[in-house]
Amino acid sequence: MVRESNGDRADIGVIGGSGFYSFLDDVTEVTVETPYGPPSDSLFLGEVAGRRVAFLPRHGRRHHLPPSSINYRANLWALASVGARQVLGPCAVGGLHPEHGPGTLLVPDQLVDRTKSRTQSYFDGEPRPDGLVPRVVHTAFADPYCPVGRETAVTAARGAGWDAVDGGTMVVIEGPRFSTRAESRWHAAQGWSVVGMTGHPEAVLARELGLCYTSLALVTDLDAGAAAGEGVSHEEVMEVFAANVDRLRTTLFDVVGKLPVEQDCTLCPHARGSMDPGIPLP
Repeated sequence: MVRESNGDRADIGVIGGSGFYSFLDDVTEVTVETPYGPPSDSLFLGEVAGRRVAFLPRHGRRHHLPPSSINYRANLWALASVGARQVLGPCAVGGLHPEHGPGTLLVPDQLVDRTKSRTQSYFDGEPRPDGLVPRVVHTAFADPYCPVGRETAVTAARGAGWDAVDGGTMVVIEGPRFSTRAESRWHAAQGWSVVGMTGHPEAVLARELGLCYTSLALVTDLDAGAAAGEGVSHEEVMEVFAANVDRLRTTLFDVVGKLPVEQDCTLCPHARGSMDPGIPLP
């Protein structure tokens, strides 16, 4: 059952496929306005393992938003505005090496940005629609993912019998097209592990807001340069994702239950240092 509401609170956010919230028996649909326009969809708030969670369909509930058209700034702002301080970002990715084949769960510790046209900062010095002008702030991002969240995710997955890969580099491309074979081989030659389309700027925007962000990357295919044949297809990706969605959902819910009640992290909330962004943050 979905109830509409003018507001509610949650301390954990999950940005993922629109199917995740539907596995809850009782959710509240919350419409959130942000200074950056509307997020991808409403937030769906419910309870998982005794924790209040806000689910946000990254591509919209009808999966109508391609990766380059997602309003990432609005999405992270919306989650923070309802109280979320820890964010889980499950995503489908392509494996760049045969050992990272379909069905692998990888919890990355590094990220490479190869997108081309995405707004990737709240602190760009440009006036917002409400007239406020943020200062330019350079945020520490050497280690893009929350160490506490990563450890929790790997432990939860392995405890459930899913031998998650602890660490690896996710390269993020613009999409929505898949890589050419030459691009895929180049990505693999750099030593990168998986390729996705939505992990950036999601992670950096979370860091700017002081949120603890953890990516859980489900490998749905071997990328074009890592396997023979005609290359990856949309149908193949959706088929593998559907075959693993129950397992991923169960793991996510277990991670939610194991995350610290308080934001127990010395990295993510302090990445801006003492710099004043010049705008009120959620």
